[in-house]
Amino acid sequence: MDFPEELKYSKEHLWVRLEGDRAVIGITDYAQAELGNITVVELPDTGDDLEQDDSFGSIEARKTVAELYAPLSGTVLEVNSELGSTPEFVNDDPYDGGWLVVIEIADAEEMNLLMSADLYEDYVAVAD
Repeated sequence: MDFPEELKYSKEHLWVRLEGDRAVIGITDYAQAELGNITVVELPDTGDDLEQDDSFGSIEARKTVAELYAPLSGTVLEVNSELGSTPEFVNDDPYDGGWLVVIEIADAEEMNLLMSADLYEDYVAVAD
């Protein structure tokens, strides 16, 4: 299981990589492994506003459908359109090619509510 140190993590198994006032968001290696083979990814549109902890899309795997909950509030600047035709990128490379959205962060203070890699690793260890 991979837990990159430079990322922050939500209890809903999403990661956040800061790039100035923007955040790249994806699902964690742990989450993709738990879901299994991902077959469909539904994401918001560019320009949509996200509110922290609100649903902004879903991921469907052979076993289940999981809602995606925004780790931060902000406006969607980019959506990984590659996932429409190749949702398996999330399984193959959750921290690079399998990213979901890029947002302009509305409230940087919300970052303080996310977990470090060490805390997230402990969090998922308790879940198993």
